[in-house]
Amino acid sequence: MLGSEEAQLRIGFVGLGTMGGPMCRRLVAAGYRVTVYDLSEDALHLAAEAGAVAGESARQCAQNADFFLTSLPAPHNVDAVMAGPEGALAAMKSDSVWVDLTTNRREVVLELAAAAPEGVAVVDAPVTGAVDGARRGELTLFAGGDPEPVAEAREILSHLGTVLECGPLGTGNVVKLVTNQLWFVAAAALGEGLAVGVANGVELRTLWEAICNSVGDSFAARHDAPSIFAGHYDPSFSLELCLKDLGLIAELEASVGTDLPMTAAAHSAFNRAAHLYGSEAAELCVARRIADDAGVCLQLDGDWTPHWEA
Repeated sequence: MLGSEEAQLRIGFVGLGTMGGPMCRRLVAAGYRVTVYDLSEDALHLAAEAGAVAGESARQCAQNADFFLTSLPAPHNVDAVMAGPEGALAAMKSDSVWVDLTTNRREVVLELAAAAPEGVAVVDAPVTGAVDGARRGELTLFAGGDPEPVAEAREILSHLGTVLECGPLGTGNVVKLVTNQLWFVAAAALGEGLAVGVANGVELRTLWEAICNSVGDSFAARHDAPSIFAGHYDPSFSLELCLKDLGLIAELEASVGTDLPMTAAAHSAFNRAAHLYGSEAAELCVARRIADDAGVCLQLDGDWTPHWEA
């Protein structure tokens, strides 16, 4: 638990969804005073049950916070909460720090930081590690910003997982999007590999064990394959959010100056899945589409506890 000095820190937290909810609850469990806001009454109720104080608005959460954290679905949500004279950013007090945990557009973070009140520092710290990582405090947070506010935020963020300092403000989101870029390629490729093996007579469990104990191993193979086997395809993250991130990655590609065929193929694969199953469908429907088209079964009997319950 925290010492008396740390316990006096006031944290505002906006965005209590799939990732934000468990992150907020970890901060409450660590002993911080956390005031929260979300459009969902159910999410607010869960946070209050855990010991947070329900705020009336994002702006109210920001007003007296020493650290103000946002975990929102997309750049436009961050802009809606933070921007303008009535936004949460304008309400923040001098010597406070806004930490954006959203997978965001770098330019949005930089533009908002330029409009921040005097004495308010900004850190972008998007996270990776899925819902189970958020629940257990085992996320990786990619922090971008000036060294002093990053160091100040580290003590709080360390309750959520491992903090990696990425460089100036905005680089946290670049790093996060690169890691997602590689995951999208791996997830689409995993579906293809499983389909090829099964279509050619290999038992699915044997194939999976071989992948996990070979050069074909990946986070997607170990963490995500069970969601394919269970047939729910991981509804904790939607195809719509995958395509949002792929769109942000496409914006970064312009700086590379050449084509990126693997990334383009992954983008196409997720688009095809969303067209077939709807944008709200689970993220690993990118593998379901391959199995359905090929007429192979990628479901496997077993105790596949959903990772958000593990």
